[in-house]
Amino acid sequence: MASPAFSLTNSISNPNSISGIAADFYLRRSRHSNLLLSRTIRSLRSRRGLAVKSVASSQEQKLKDTLTEEDTLDGILPDPASVASSIKYHTAFTPSFSPEKFEDSQALYYAAAESVRDMLIINWNATYDYYKKVNVKQAYYLSMEFLQGRALLNAIGNLELYGAYAEALRKLGHTLEAVATHEPDAALGNGGLGRLASCFLDSLATLNYPAWGYGLRYKYGLFKQLITKDGQEEVAESWLEMGSPWEIVRNDVSYPVKFYGKVSLGLDGRKEWVGGEDIMAVAYDVPIPGYKTKTTINLRLWSTKVAPESFDLLAFNAGDHAKAYEALKKAETICYVLYPGDESLEGKTLRLKQQYTLCSASLQDIIARFERRSGELVDWKIFPEKVAIQMNDTHPTLCIPELIRILVDVKGLSWKEAWEITQRQALRIVFFSSSSVRQKNKTVAYTNHTVLPEALEKWSLNLLQELLPRHVEIIEMIDLELINTIIAEYGTEDLELLQQKLKEMRILDNIELPSSILELLVKPEEIPATNAVEEDETSDEAIESASEEDETSDEAIESASKEDRSEGENETSDEAIESASEEDRSEGEDETSDEAIESASEEDQSEGEVAEDTDTTENKTSLKFEPDPKLPKMVRMANLCVVGGHAVNGVAEIHSDIVKNEVFNEFYKLWPEKFHNKTNGVTPRRWISFCNPELSKIITKWTRTEDWVINTEKLVELQKFADDEELQSEWREAKRSNKKKVVSFLKEKTGYLVSPDAMFDVQVKRIHEYKRQLLNIMGIVYRYKKMKEMSPEERKATFVPRVCIFGGKAFSTYAQAKRIVKFITDVGATVNHDPEIGDLLKVVFVPDYNVSVAEVLIPGSELSQHISTAGMEASGTSNMKFVMNGCILIGTLDGANVEIREEVGEDNFFLFGAKAHEIAGLRKERAEGKFVPDPRFEEVKTFVRSGIFGPYNYNELMGSLEGNEDYGRADYFLVGKDFPGYLECQEKVDEAYRDQKKWTRMSILNTAGSSKFSSDRTIHQYARDIWMLEPVVLP
Repeated sequence: MASPAFSLTNSISNPNSISGIAADFYLRRSRHSNLLLSRTIRSLRSRRGLAVKSVASSQEQKLKDTLTEEDTLDGILPDPASVASSIKYHTAFTPSFSPEKFEDSQALYYAAAESVRDMLIINWNATYDYYKKVNVKQAYYLSMEFLQGRALLNAIGNLELYGAYAEALRKLGHTLEAVATHEPDAALGNGGLGRLASCFLDSLATLNYPAWGYGLRYKYGLFKQLITKDGQEEVAESWLEMGSPWEIVRNDVSYPVKFYGKVSLGLDGRKEWVGGEDIMAVAYDVPIPGYKTKTTINLRLWSTKVAPESFDLLAFNAGDHAKAYEALKKAETICYVLYPGDESLEGKTLRLKQQYTLCSASLQDIIARFERRSGELVDWKIFPEKVAIQMNDTHPTLCIPELIRILVDVKGLSWKEAWEITQRQALRIVFFSSSSVRQKNKTVAYTNHTVLPEALEKWSLNLLQELLPRHVEIIEMIDLELINTIIAEYGTEDLELLQQKLKEMRILDNIELPSSILELLVKPEEIPATNAVEEDETSDEAIESASEEDETSDEAIESASKEDRSEGENETSDEAIESASEEDRSEGEDETSDEAIESASEEDQSEGEVAEDTDTTENKTSLKFEPDPKLPKMVRMANLCVVGGHAVNGVAEIHSDIVKNEVFNEFYKLWPEKFHNKTNGVTPRRWISFCNPELSKIITKWTRTEDWVINTEKLVELQKFADDEELQSEWREAKRSNKKKVVSFLKEKTGYLVSPDAMFDVQVKRIHEYKRQLLNIMGIVYRYKKMKEMSPEERKATFVPRVCIFGGKAFSTYAQAKRIVKFITDVGATVNHDPEIGDLLKVVFVPDYNVSVAEVLIPGSELSQHISTAGMEASGTSNMKFVMNGCILIGTLDGANVEIREEVGEDNFFLFGAKAHEIAGLRKERAEGKFVPDPRFEEVKTFVRSGIFGPYNYNELMGSLEGNEDYGRADYFLVGKDFPGYLECQEKVDEAYRDQKKWTRMSILNTAGSSKFSSDRTIHQYARDIWMLEPVVLP
């Protein structure tokens, strides 16, 4: 079945369609029973009447008649013979390779993937049709990255076709595993932020929640990591070089996206954004199947281009080729690279273009779908009852002003109506027997993935004004709404308090208050200072006429704030941040941003500070609320998320507490009902069932059910058998089998040969100072030094053999992180070639860490390190994957570690390190020169500087751990402080590992205690508490 180039909105009505002809031709020629293809044809033919414009029309009954059981693959699954026929069909009719290459396993991968996609399209179309038919409320998950991993094995696993495909490929002379290795990981993400989004899509489909994901289709990804003698090198990803069989281009689904230009007033009185630079965002769909369900949801990725007329043929023929395709290149560049470097103005502009493209195209698509499903009469009041939008971190923040822009400027709604749809809520009453429950239907919500105010995303007001002038006007209006709310809450008697609240909470940072607000606050001296807004009579109208929703024009707001805009500023908040710390602000993940690096040296630079000018005359205080001319004028995107969204959630209990009590404390005091905790989770399908089949069989045997793959609560049954010798023996055997796979993998990828008898100690995640790979490698250096000082007999008696495995990418401009990568590889090169040490210690850095690498390493891991500085990791998700696979953690009380330790038991988690509430005091102690480093820590630094690991100069890296102050020094991440406790904890690890019965028991209890960390649980909580979404099961 050829993939459709048009969406189902323009579904096939021609019986002589190309896909139908090709399929019919194949069926006539084939003497085999091709169940898959025949059902595909029946689906296509039955679908000719499915082009429905309105569910309120007379065609609604036609939908009910035509949507039959044959529209899905429910109940009857293809056998190996029909699968083999389908694969052979695709090698002939949708080939990605020339005929002489058809027998290659790579060619068979593409054919096999396309045959799976045929089935996904059938279920995807049925899902889309049914959602449209019943006009369900749908959630839309906007994320700058989706770290999908390979799709083939995951799809056939969810479709329960693993056996059929394995047998079909065996008959064709290949193994499924070998064929699957030819699939490149989709380069659509990098860290935990993207992997979390992908786990959520899997859970949404599995749990039958109507939802879509929205992202960008990056051509070159973040980068492909190479490890050379100089450390990390970056080259462009090539995942799209031969095309992706999983994506379906929708040529009929494209939307205009505008940059620059100006705002003018149209003849009808509406604002019009005109001129500027126009591009088109084109949809590429990736079907996401649920596990053991017909539900197949969609990940829609946007690619950017311009219309053909934008190609300057005259310039091209004149020889000015660069000018001829300038517009084309500008548009295509938007979707070239994930998180492009933003040290330059051009880089900042490109990032902002990426974010707006995602928001604008997605919002236009969401609104178009709402209108189609509504029919001829569109009731915008019920928009929140049909649409829930989740912003994954601050990258999609612009969807708030973009939604308002479309509703006001394009659809003709008033400001009041648009603001209520975006931020406020309508009430729905649901009846259960004799009782009723009032449920709030709301539109936009925000997930926070960072814990420090310094790390929250900000953009230069000037850059935003130049690139998105209409959105700046809308943001100013939202800021005015917030100001009025703050004044209504705190009054105007205590102007110093009010000034403090405005400084901390405003969206526009270091920008003059509108003159109308200043007039309200600074009163004539003869008028007594009174509360300008009475508690029982508060309204926006009473505070400021500019916010009267039905009467206020945008021009009034603009004139009130236009004087505040700065000229000539081209910095975003990133310019205030050392390039070494840019990774996390951009890479997101569910983790702390890199911007936190500079907080040690820039605490005195409160960018939002508003200068005070206090005059006291006859006990009357007036404040000018003036901005600081030395600081840039910024737009605080996180504040915009909190104000413009109805819900804000953290991603672990400790993180959510920090969000409420520190990061957004003023907002929490104002709107406590907005704040939630939704501890992250990972899908147990990919991260146990599919990547660790040996362990999965054991779990199924001892829990006596396969239901644990969906209902992970059943894993707790393993606790009963943790001491059972038979289970322990099977458990160890499965772990050893997985370790042997790791041995082969490491040999292939790095050339190093390691022993499966050693403990496999793993730290794989993005390279960042707060994640403290430096603490890990310095502990290894100490271990190596002690080994060298001992006799062979002493070494063997003292140390458990270890293979220390690292993996992760350092952001290309993050110099310190790249030094850490270089340090790890240099230590490995020395240790691994030391004949005195042998298999007692190996250090291996795995290049280009991604989902597929994780699927090999995690099942074979025995100890996993999650050792971030307490209070800096929002949650983490790799810790959950390791625990599910029976790997024991060593870590600090940070992020989800806290909850993992509670669930698996304190005795089954190796804990060390300072607590989150102690960190500030420890840094202050360091600044005051009171910190005394442990002699072992000093010993390691001296050893490193001796040149033992090669000629590279590590003074800068070691120097970051010394001194009491100055940026890049003073050990901001407390490596030296936690080093003694870390060494002592590692001694406990060795002691426990020597007792394999005890270690195996701990491993079993880790898996048994991991049930909470399924993304299914997380999604249920989002659906219930934030989206107000119900499962919709296809008939």
